[in-house]
Amino acid sequence: MYQKAKLVSLNIGLPKKIDLENEETRQSGVGKVSVPKAYLTKEGFTGDGVQLTKFHGGLDRAILCYCYEHYEKWNKEFNKHLKIPGFGENLTISGLSEENVWIGDIYQIGEAKIQITQSRIPCNTLSKYNGVESLLSKLVETGYTGFLARVLKEGWIYEDSSVSLIERNPNAVSVQYTNEVYFHDKKNIEGIRKILNSKDLAVAWKDILMSRLLKLEKKSVSNETKS
Repeated sequence: MYQKAKLVSLNIGLPKKIDLENEETRQSGVGKVSVPKAYLTKEGFTGDGVQLTKFHGGLDRAILCYCYEHYEKWNKEFNKHLKIPGFGENLTISGLSEENVWIGDIYQIGEAKIQITQSRIPCNTLSKYNGVESLLSKLVETGYTGFLARVLKEGWIYEDSSVSLIERNPNAVSVQYTNEVYFHDKKNIEGIRKILNSKDLAVAWKDILMSRLLKLEKKSVSNETKS
């Protein structure tokens, strides 16, 4: 359940070409830097940006958060120090992880309010950027992907701003649950329906899961007809 959270690092940076291990440079929003303060708008932090893709960007996914405690796990597992913000996150937060963050949670951070909308879908840029080939597969395996949020109230966030949960929908699901269904239990019709019942889910995720659900339901009806 929820535990006291603390902002460890506030990070921004515009997409730029970065050098990836054993690969040519690639345009990415991963290479952010820590800053003492930043202004958060509905589109994201001023001076920050993400590449608009199927899995990132837009009002529903304006900022990315990552759990600080996960760094310790990865550092031990890979025997390598991963530098913050190694996952391209805007907010590195202690005490908030995929297990205790729910879709629709509203948090007050400094002057701003954000609402969790979906899990982050990681890509292999994270493996390349951190120089750990198996990192992507481990993120998917554990569900320690990070999570995205929309901005409900604009305002300044400082490196020492407090983080407070101010609203939770008791009928929602955890980010970890969405990861389990999305990555590992893809044919779980009831699980998909449960996630879709989260009214605050990002529209892009609703579209993806609804498409998956319709295919599963159609296949189920077809199998019943044959039998």
